[in-house]
Amino acid sequence: MTQPEKIILGIDPGTRYMGWGIIKLKGKSQELVDMGVLKLAGVINPWQKLETIYNEITGILTKYTPDEMAIEGPFYGVDAQAMLKLGRAQGAAIIAAIKRSVPVFEYQPLRIKQALTGNGRSSKEQVAAMVMNLLKINNLPEKLDITDALAVAVCHANQGNYTLSGKKTNGSWSQFLNENPQRIKD
Repeated sequence: MTQPEKIILGIDPGTRYMGWGIIKLKGKSQELVDMGVLKLAGVINPWQKLETIYNEITGILTKYTPDEMAIEGPFYGVDAQAMLKLGRAQGAAIIAAIKRSVPVFEYQPLRIKQALTGNGRSSKEQVAAMVMNLLKINNLPEKLDITDALAVAVCHANQGNYTLSGKKTNGSWSQFLNENPQRIKD
């Protein structure tokens, strides 16, 4: 009996660099498919930056046809403008997935680090080392945003789509929109 496969796209959102990583889950085995980073620092116009994110993520979704997308949720800082820009970048990536009917799952940075290293306060370097070990990556990628994106995908792969109560759930943005049609406005 063959084990079912699942392709997961992990996203580490950013406005200068947006990391992405694709893993294949087969049973409990995880393997790296591809990884990269969107370099957005050169796109000055904020609206063009969002269009670039949407178009690039759409291209990745088209090329790899993932079954699910996992994205790092917002973190709270003192700079409200930075949080707003990051939220817009996350939204551009999320809408690209939703438009292709790819379920989206969101994980907070603390939860991702906890899932990978056992410590929610781990450094980016510690997370990168664990990701490289788990996915058998020999060379450190050019940006830690890439290993952060892979960490999001690995975290999601290890969740099994169960809530803390043990109840099976889809937990995706698509499910939320289906269950809350009154939230969708023209």
